Amino acid sequence: MPLREAHPEDAAALAAVHVLSWRAAYRDLVPGPYLDALDIEERAAAWRSRLTAPDRPSVLMATDDGGRAVAFSSFRACPDEEFAPGSTAELSALYALPEVWGTGVGRALLSASTGALAADGFRAAVLWVFAGNARARRFYEAAGWQADGASVREDTGGRVLEELRYRRHLFT
Repeated sequence: MPLREAHPEDAAALAAVHVLSWRAAYRDLVPGPYLDALDIEERAAAWRSRLTAPDRPSVLMATDDGGRAVAFSSFRACPDEEFAPGSTAELSALYALPEVWGTGVGRALLSASTGALAADGFRAAVLWVFAGNARARRFYEAAGWQADGASVREDTGGRVLEELRYRRHLFT
């Protein structure tokens, strides 16, 4: 599937992937009413804002043969003050429509994202994943990411969920 940089006019497509993937991937983790209430139009407005901000993240999207967005990743310099500026990046999102899970599109996005970060001079990258999201954890671990011991507890839709930080060195 082709990968390309996302632009502000892609906000609605990104929002649809974002919401539909959350509803499928987190059905057993996040309360159903919260997932059902996710609004694609609200999410599109948030993506438009992110994609037009001066400090916008990098966003790559994968499209099917008809040009429809099926997955995306978002990454940026890590905002965590724990890391030296410019040394560590954050993969802040990687979502795919359930219909393309297992097709390699996620691996392609992850590889393109980490490649872009390495080209930008970052030495390592981090991401956060729900502890209970075994599918995502297996995906990242298969790509060389490892939990680094950091965790946070967040209220998501009325349920407190633990998130684990994963880290990967970009140069071996």
